[in-house]
Amino acid sequence: MDDLDCSGEVVHQTLREIDYINQKLGGNDVTMNGLETLLSGNTKPLIRIADIGCGGGGMLRLIAQWAAKAGLEVELIGIDANPHIVEYARQDSRGFANIEYKALDVFGEEYAELEFDLVLCTLVLHHFTEEQLSYLFQTFKKQARVGVVVNDLHRHWLAYYSIKLLTRVFSKSKMVRYDAPLSVLRGFVKSELEAILSTANINSFDLKWRWAFRWQVLIPA
Repeated sequence: MDDLDCSGEVVHQTLREIDYINQKLGGNDVTMNGLETLLSGNTKPLIRIADIGCGGGGMLRLIAQWAAKAGLEVELIGIDANPHIVEYARQDSRGFANIEYKALDVFGEEYAELEFDLVLCTLVLHHFTEEQLSYLFQTFKKQARVGVVVNDLHRHWLAYYSIKLLTRVFSKSKMVRYDAPLSVLRGFVKSELEAILSTANINSFDLKWRWAFRWQVLIPA
């Protein structure tokens, strides 16, 4: 998934399976809980939310449905570096007038100039180096008027072998079978996230372990 030239049915199958895994293993709940926590008491008439590394857009569609039920007006922006993934997400989000997608490099100037109320980052940070993460946390903090929600993987032996077994049995995607266990190995232990946040000069945050083997980081503005 790190290959920005990757496209076609292999990517589409992978994105469908990732969405399914997040639904069934509770991964989406970690992001939604963080979003609801930071928006508690919100009085803004329009909430602008960015999903960084949006993939197929499943999280944004979930938020759009949640906002409609809650009577909230939201503007949702999905950002991914892979233009093929962005196009797939656009096609899958037809009918959601409040969702738009942008193919942007989060380390580029065009992205850094954007502003949001909330920045969401689900299962993306483990793809970057510690130096890059320090920069990204600083950027997210500057961009977000309400706060930042991070949902990423806890590096743990049980998580590694569990996802390896599950994907071997149930996945039809070679990319998922390879990338899912690797992603766990690239995940974080608590002290690593705390050190990265400290390097980014972020001292006010809430870091919690969530099922299944996820870290939730909430950074209020």
